[in-house]
Amino acid sequence: MPSPGSRPLLLALRPLGLGDLLTALPALRGLAAALPEHRRVLAAPAGLAALALHSGAVDEVLPTRPLEALGPEAEAADLAVDLHGRGPASQRILLATRPRRLLAFANDEVPETAGMPRWREDEHEVRRWCRMLQEQGVPADPSRLELEPPPVAVAPQARGATLIHPGAAFEARRWPAGRWAAVASAEASRGRPVVITGGPGEEALAARVAMLAGLPAGSVLAGRTGLLELAATVAASALVVCGDTGVGHLATALGVPSVLLFGPTPPAWWGPPPERARHRVLWRGRRGDPHGDVPDPGLLAIGVEEVVAAVGAQTLRTAAATTNP
Repeated sequence: MPSPGSRPLLLALRPLGLGDLLTALPALRGLAAALPEHRRVLAAPAGLAALALHSGAVDEVLPTRPLEALGPEAEAADLAVDLHGRGPASQRILLATRPRRLLAFANDEVPETAGMPRWREDEHEVRRWCRMLQEQGVPADPSRLELEPPPVAVAPQARGATLIHPGAAFEARRWPAGRWAAVASAEASRGRPVVITGGPGEEALAARVAMLAGLPAGSVLAGRTGLLELAATVAASALVVCGDTGVGHLATALGVPSVLLFGPTPPAWWGPPPERARHRVLWRGRRGDPHGDVPDPGLLAIGVEEVVAAVGAQTLRTAAATTNP
């Protein structure tokens, strides 16, 4: 609970993954700009803390997990903001901390949200949260997605490389390892350096992709980077190739060209904003369960040759832009 004379507490709840953090940055920055005198605390997983603080959008991170009750340090906020979803569980978690005011989407099961903005299913995730704030008097610019590269060391082999990130949180969004290996091998055959990254628990996947592609062991950076180092590695690369996952959002935030493979989820909801032309999205137009335990049929419909061609075109385009800025 805030002590007398301390800065009023602004508590934002976003206890989700890397992509969720990055798509919420414009909303968090809107809150920070509208309430500069507040202490801005983000309730989010501990593993995201370093990057959240690096973004400058928040002052502190309160470690939490999805739909977990918040501790006494979250009590009596001047403003609590539900950036988790449409409720009701997340809204009740925030209401239990007794905030002076709550910003959220309307939910018929939570009387305190009556009159608040209505959830729209067919809406880009970045614009969704900015709209929720805008309709309640808080300006928020959805274009404020950018991150500065973290000032940490980067493996030399990553500089100017094609970065392939084969993992994703759910199998539904994981293109097969053998296909990623074929893309990596094609890039290597073009004389381009390639590195393979991965999040916690994805070390074996990254090693398998490198082995199948005939890449040297040093090309595997999975297990060798924390989140800040991963962000810096993305920033140092020439091109990012991955699925619908947090690393794709890092490429958008850091301004690194990318080729992104979407399966069960429309890129109009979670992809790079269409005005950011340096990103190429491949999608078959089919929807499915993004949390499924087998690769989505729409994702599997994207073939190796198509990805190799897209990667080659992006590389040539980037080289041309570098030569003729």
